[in-house]
Amino acid sequence: MKILIAEDSMVNRELLRELLEMRGHKVFEAVHGQEALDMIGQVEPDLLILDIGMPVLDGFGAIAKIRSDPQFKHLPALAATAFAMRGDRDRVLQAGFDGYVSKPIDAAALTQEMDRLIGATRLA
Repeated sequence: MKILIAEDSMVNRELLRELLEMRGHKVFEAVHGQEALDMIGQVEPDLLILDIGMPVLDGFGAIAKIRSDPQFKHLPALAATAFAMRGDRDRVLQAGFDGYVSKPIDAAALTQEMDRLIGATRLA
Protein backbone atom coordinates (compact mmCIF):
# COMPACT_ATOMS: atom_id res chain seq x y z
CA MET A 1 0.00 0.00 0.00
CA LYS A 2 1.16 3.56 -0.73
CA ILE A 3 1.00 5.92 2.23
CA LEU A 4 1.59 9.67 2.14
CA ILE A 5 2.74 11.20 5.43
CA ALA A 6 2.59 14.94 6.08
CA GLU A 7 4.55 15.71 9.24
CA ASP A 8 6.81 18.68 10.00
CA SER A 9 8.91 16.86 12.62
CA MET A 10 11.75 14.91 11.04
CA VAL A 11 11.87 12.55 14.04
CA ASN A 12 8.15 11.77 13.79
CA ARG A 13 8.38 11.29 10.00
CA GLU A 14 11.27 8.85 10.45
CA LEU A 15 9.39 6.91 13.13
CA LEU A 16 6.25 6.67 11.00
CA ARG A 17 8.25 5.70 7.91
CA GLU A 18 10.07 2.93 9.79
CA LEU A 19 6.86 1.56 11.32
CA LEU A 20 5.11 1.58 7.95
CA GLU A 21 7.99 0.20 5.91
CA MET A 22 8.35 -2.67 8.40
CA ARG A 23 4.79 -3.60 7.45
CA GLY A 24 5.72 -3.54 3.75
CA HIS A 25 4.18 -0.20 2.80
CA LYS A 26 5.67 2.27 0.33
CA VAL A 27 5.98 5.62 2.12
CA PHE A 28 6.05 9.13 0.67
CA GLU A 29 6.83 12.13 2.86
CA ALA A 30 5.77 15.78 2.95
CA VAL A 31 6.83 18.35 5.54
CA HIS A 32 3.52 20.29 5.57
CA GLY A 33 -0.02 20.11 4.27
CA GLN A 34 0.57 22.11 1.11
CA GLU A 35 3.41 19.83 0.06
CA ALA A 36 1.12 16.84 0.64
CA LEU A 37 -1.54 18.44 -1.56
CA ASP A 38 1.08 19.06 -4.24
CA MET A 39 2.14 15.39 -4.11
CA ILE A 40 -1.22 13.65 -3.79
CA GLY A 41 -2.05 13.53 -7.50
CA GLN A 42 1.34 12.10 -8.43
CA VAL A 43 1.62 9.61 -5.57
CA GLU A 44 -2.05 8.51 -5.60
CA PRO A 45 -1.77 7.15 -2.04
CA ASP A 46 -4.04 4.53 -0.54
CA LEU A 47 -3.88 6.27 2.84
CA LEU A 48 -2.91 9.69 4.21
CA ILE A 49 -1.40 10.30 7.62
CA LEU A 50 -1.51 14.01 8.42
CA ASP A 51 -0.13 15.86 11.39
CA ILE A 52 -2.52 18.52 12.66
CA GLY A 53 -0.02 21.19 13.72
CA MET A 54 2.15 21.96 10.67
CA PRO A 55 3.43 25.19 9.16
CA VAL A 56 2.26 26.54 5.77
CA LEU A 57 -0.94 24.45 5.77
CA ASP A 58 -2.00 22.50 8.85
CA GLY A 59 -3.82 19.17 8.89
CA PHE A 60 -7.25 20.80 9.20
CA GLY A 61 -6.62 22.98 6.15
CA ALA A 62 -5.21 20.06 4.17
CA ILE A 63 -8.11 17.73 4.92
CA ALA A 64 -10.63 20.45 4.02
CA LYS A 65 -9.02 20.84 0.59
CA ILE A 66 -8.74 17.07 0.11
CA ARG A 67 -12.40 16.50 1.01
CA SER A 68 -13.48 19.25 -1.43
CA ASP A 69 -11.73 17.48 -4.35
CA PRO A 70 -14.02 14.84 -5.91
CA GLN A 71 -11.02 12.71 -6.89
CA PHE A 72 -9.73 12.42 -3.31
CA LYS A 73 -12.75 13.07 -1.09
CA HIS A 74 -13.02 9.38 -0.13
CA LEU A 75 -9.28 8.83 0.40
CA PRO A 76 -8.78 7.41 3.93
CA ALA A 77 -7.05 9.98 6.14
CA LEU A 78 -5.61 9.42 9.58
CA ALA A 79 -4.74 12.33 11.89
CA ALA A 80 -1.56 11.91 13.90
CA THR A 81 -1.46 14.60 16.52
CA ALA A 82 -0.24 15.66 19.92
CA PHE A 83 -3.74 17.05 20.56
CA ALA A 84 -5.06 14.50 23.03
CA MET A 85 -7.42 16.56 25.14
CA ARG A 86 -11.04 15.67 25.68
CA GLY A 87 -12.99 16.59 22.57
CA ASP A 88 -9.98 16.69 20.24
CA ARG A 89 -10.80 13.30 18.71
CA ASP A 90 -14.34 14.42 17.88
CA ARG A 91 -13.05 17.69 16.42
CA VAL A 92 -10.59 15.80 14.20
CA LEU A 93 -13.26 13.37 12.97
CA GLN A 94 -15.75 16.18 12.34
CA ALA A 95 -13.11 17.97 10.24
CA GLY A 96 -13.09 15.06 7.78
CA PHE A 97 -10.48 12.64 9.09
CA ASP A 98 -11.39 8.95 9.20
CA GLY A 99 -9.23 8.09 12.18
CA TYR A 100 -7.00 9.51 14.90
CA VAL A 101 -3.81 8.49 16.68
CA SER A 102 -2.16 10.55 19.37
CA LYS A 103 1.53 11.31 19.70
CA PRO A 104 3.84 9.95 20.73
CA ILE A 105 2.86 7.34 18.17
CA ASP A 106 2.08 3.95 19.62
CA ALA A 107 2.84 1.27 16.99
CA ALA A 108 -0.05 -0.96 18.10
CA ALA A 109 -2.58 1.91 18.01
CA LEU A 110 -1.32 2.99 14.58
CA THR A 111 -1.61 -0.55 13.24
CA GLN A 112 -5.11 -0.95 14.69
CA GLU A 113 -6.35 2.31 13.15
CA MET A 114 -4.76 1.54 9.78
CA ASP A 115 -6.25 -1.95 9.71
CA ARG A 116 -9.66 -0.50 10.56
CA LEU A 117 -9.40 2.09 7.76
CA ILE A 118 -7.99 -0.32 5.19
CA GLY A 119 -10.67 -2.87 6.01
CA ALA A 120 -13.38 -0.21 5.68
CA THR A 121 -11.93 0.90 2.34
CA ARG A 122 -11.80 -2.63 0.97
CA LEU A 123 -15.44 -3.19 1.92
CA ALA A 124 -16.64 0.06 0.32
